[in-house]
Formats: sequence, structure tokens, C-alpha cells
Amino acid sequence: MLASMAELPMIVSVDDHVVEPADVWMDRLPAKYKDVGPRIVRAPMGEITFIGGKLTVKPGSQGAPTDWWYYEELRRPLLRVDSAVGVPRDEVTMKGITYEDMRPGSYQVKPRLEDMDTNHIEASLCFPTFPRFCGQTFYEAQDKELALLCVRAYNDWMVEEWCAQSEGRLIPLTLIPLWDAEMAATEVRRNADRGVRAVCFSEIPPFLGLPSVHDPDHYWDPFFNACAETNTVVNMHIGSSSKMPSTSEDAPPAVGSTLVHTNATLSMVDFLFSGVLVRFPTLKLAYSEGQIGWIPYILERADTVWEENRGWGGVADIVPEKPSMYFHRQIYGCFFDDAHGLRSVDEIGADNITYESDYPHSDSTWPHTKEIAERQMAHLDDETKFKIVRGNAIKLFGLDHLAS
Repeated sequence: MLASMAELPMIVSVDDHVVEPADVWMDRLPAKYKDVGPRIVRAPMGEITFIGGKLTVKPGSQGAPTDWWYYEELRRPLLRVDSAVGVPRDEVTMKGITYEDMRPGSYQVKPRLEDMDTNHIEASLCFPTFPRFCGQTFYEAQDKELALLCVRAYNDWMVEEWCAQSEGRLIPLTLIPLWDAEMAATEVRRNADRGVRAVCFSEIPPFLGLPSVHDPDHYWDPFFNACAETNTVVNMHIGSSSKMPSTSEDAPPAVGSTLVHTNATLSMVDFLFSGVLVRFPTLKLAYSEGQIGWIPYILERADTVWEENRGWGGVADIVPEKPSMYFHRQIYGCFFDDAHGLRSVDEIGADNITYESDYPHSDSTWPHTKEIAERQMAHLDDETKFKIVRGNAIKLFGLDHLAS
């Protein structure tokens, strides 16, 4: 046991976000792509529709100035929900904004580090914005040669600028070309060679039109093998399947927002019964922003199904041990503001839980992350608190420079 702590240890947040600066791709792509590669254009905001969890927006001829990402035929505005910290909750809407409307820490390193200091956070792992949570934007693009260059350009910016300027406080998280598992493996190894230990992946690839983790030909094995061999953690953010859970097309966004853990739940059960964790026993998975309160029931149910129904359930030959064993060996839940989950730490396992602040999104606990953690973890001993807010992340991502 650790000695009693005067205050909560500095937090390592495993899920935050970065709004990419305007020059990320234009500074790195060949000149021939200047008119089709990702670039910022300022134009008025047009009509917004939100149906069945899908947001549709178009530039208009009048209205508030908005910064738009233009890429091939895609037009994607910067939105207030992309950078919501420091804004009154009732003003966090789907309206368009410019870079000047954002808190600078959303896209600049020095202000980000200052906001982390304010929030008792020592280190942060940041997911992308324009590429979406696992690079779906480039997967959906028409020109895959350009798309691959965009993936690599993003990764170069992430490693060489965003993280390199932070003295080890910003943790690199990279993308893969989702459309080719072999190329994905190559990109994992390219980044691992320069110290990267985290990569984005889709929680439910079939929702993107890609093979599932149950594919009989083991489509994703080259990617998983590269991750296992390089100790690269597979990070799956809610929404990385481009399909948020909801109940009907006319349900308000609040319904899906309440159910955000659902995709993480579906994904984890997929992996537990896929055989992937059997074939790659050192592979590590992390469910970013998936919360943790649901995990005990799912593990209990999965073990029951394995015990009672594996004869007809299709897993007798591919999952030789209880699913909960693979969870405790290889899977991490990532959460913020989940008091119920923290009352279930003993059932989940203190070694399988990591913490986050979700800066600068509307759900973010910034600048009160420390206070919320202290209040919700008051019943836990110091060793458990240390593991959750810091120790597990340091071990998982190989952050040896933060271990002392």
C-alpha cells in the first residue's frame, strides 16, 4: 500500500481531443493537392439538420462566420461542441465557430498545457477532430493515395509538433489507413519506431462497411499483430464506428448521448468472443469515453453464456477460457464522471480502469476534474486511486518518464 496522500496524484488523462490547426495538411501534402486536400475556408454557416443521430450542415450565403474544413467534396464546419470548455452549458450548441471563438488550448500546445495545469492533469492522450475518432474521414475519401498521405501527415504532425513541443506531457495517438490492414500494420510499425504506443481503431468496423473482428479469414490480424509486437494500444473511442446509438430517427440527441456506452459494450463483447485476444495474448484494448459502470454485468453475463451455451453459441473452439479472464488480462475501461462505476471497482478490477477529462468537449469535467475525482473516489484507498488516475495509464502506454 502507498502512504496516505495529501492530495490526489496528478492525473494522466487517456481521452482528450485536439482541434487540428489549419495548416496540418497544407504544410505537409504535395502542392498538387492544395485544392483538394484538407484546408480551412471561412464562410457563413448554412442549414443544420440532425436526424437519427446524423448531423448534416452546409455553407450558407449569410449568417455567422464559420471556419470550414474543405476536403475533396466534403464540407465540415468547426462547431461549438468541438470546443466547449469555458462556455456556459446552455450556449453549447451545434452553431458554427471560428478558431478565434475557441479556447486556445483546443488547438495550441502552450495554452493546452496551461489548461492541463489548471485541471491537475500532467499528461494527456488526444483524439482527432477533423479526421474523426479513428480516421473515418480519410477512409470515406475517394482518392486513397491522397487519403494515405493525409493519414501519414496527421501522424507526423501529432508526433513531431503537437507532442514534441510538450516535453512528454502530450501522448502521441496515431491513425491508420482503415481500408487496408497490411498498410495499417506498416503505419503502426512506422510510428512505433519513433516511440508511439497508441493507435485509433473503430469500435465496430462493420458499421463502416469493413470486416468484423469475427472475420473467418482474420482480416485484421496483420494490424493486431503489429500492435501486439510493438506494444501499441488499440484505442476505440465511442462514435468511432460513425454510428451513435439511438432509438429512432426522431429521438433527440440527448437519447444517444445517454446511451453512448452502448457501442463500447457491443465492441467489448465482440472482442471477448472473437478469438482475437486468444491469438494475440499481449494485445491491449482501451475503450475511450466508454465509461465503466456497465462492465461488471457484461462480464458476468459473458461468463454465464460461455459456461452454459458455448456448445451451440459458436465459441467453444475459439475461446478456451472464461471471457472475463481475457478482459482482466487485456482490456481497459476509460471513464470520467461515473460515480456508479467507481462503486464497482472491486468487480471490474482496479488494474483495468483509467481516467480522462474529455477536454475540450461539452462533456468535459474541465476545470473541475480533480474535484470530481476526489469526491467520487473518496471511498477508495490511496493505492487504488493512484492506479486509476495515473498508474494504470503509465503502465499501459509505457510512460516511463512519468513513473517517478
